[in-house]
Amino acid sequence: MDFTTHKPVKIITGRNCVIENAHLLAQCGRRALIVSGRNGADRSGAFADMAAALEKAGCTYVRFNCIPENPPAPMCHEGGRLAREENCDFIVAIGGGSALDAGKAIAGYAANPRCGADDIFDDDKRVNDCLPIVCVPTTAGTGSEACRYSVLTIDGGRKKKTFKHSSAYARVSFADPRYTESLNGEYTVSTALDALAHAIESYFSPKSCAVSEEAAVYAASEIWDVLFRQNKTEFTAEDRERLMYAATAAGVAIDYTGTGFPHPLGYSITLTRGIPHGCACAVFEGAFLRYNMITSEGRRRAAKLAEAMGTTADEMIEKIPEKSGIDLTIDEDEREELIDRVAGAGNYANSPYVISRGEMSDIYKRLFGRK
Repeated sequence: MDFTTHKPVKIITGRNCVIENAHLLAQCGRRALIVSGRNGADRSGAFADMAAALEKAGCTYVRFNCIPENPPAPMCHEGGRLAREENCDFIVAIGGGSALDAGKAIAGYAANPRCGADDIFDDDKRVNDCLPIVCVPTTAGTGSEACRYSVLTIDGGRKKKTFKHSSAYARVSFADPRYTESLNGEYTVSTALDALAHAIESYFSPKSCAVSEEAAVYAASEIWDVLFRQNKTEFTAEDRERLMYAATAAGVAIDYTGTGFPHPLGYSITLTRGIPHGCACAVFEGAFLRYNMITSEGRRRAAKLAEAMGTTADEMIEKIPEKSGIDLTIDEDEREELIDRVAGAGNYANSPYVISRGEMSDIYKRLFGRK
């Protein structure tokens, strides 16, 4: 896929693309705050490459390497304060979706010193554009390098909320598949399932367009071939390259459309049960397809996407949730509390069929009722 057509972000792909394009960093600023988790950026080699590229570009940097999974808004608020104190004029985010999302939020907080931790979501309170952002993914999953979304944890870790703004796009993103080679097979599968969920949910969105559909079909086809047709659990360099570019393409797709109901329903079991985000989305993907196929438009889209992927809708409905590997039992009280956490999410309306509260409960019962 030709990523140069996605205008908001300059997406650079290929091995060694960071150091070979160091000059682009100087266009973003002179001093960077490098945002990452504690270990992944170093273990993958991405931090060492970025440090060398910044030096080559004549830029200095400070590190903020404490981002956990499901980044809390207050922590990102603290990162913004540090960026101001250290006179950083751009943000480099290295890692999986959590680090990239945190980097975008930190870029917003840094540019808006009067914003409290909860104010980043309010366009009236966040009056200044984000600092320039550079993204370097080290997983093939969220596609955050290609879109404007930053998903943060709020309410003491009970809920997730999305910060999005036109200035939250990365100025440049570097997609080097080498950085995923430090990930084990299980983690690679989970992140790929996240990208597959993005592709499928985008394809069904009423907001879809020719560009998003091209990106979604490319991403879904690549991931389906590696994870399902070849049934890979250990991954070659070629596999990782395919998955990296598929994840970026899926990020392009959801930038146009957003996601569907597997995402909010999945957030709850991620936050309460520690289920990895990709697996948490995948377990609901069969229900997403099944309910949408109640409508004629949903059946049309399912048939067209499945044909492009070289499979059938029925096979997708069966195999995607199975690949998640989730085996949970959730009782009625917990089920209703989990649904309450994500009530009112806009994702529910983002497909041909809009599920009801009762249908959400039915989905939970089928998936997580007592065996």
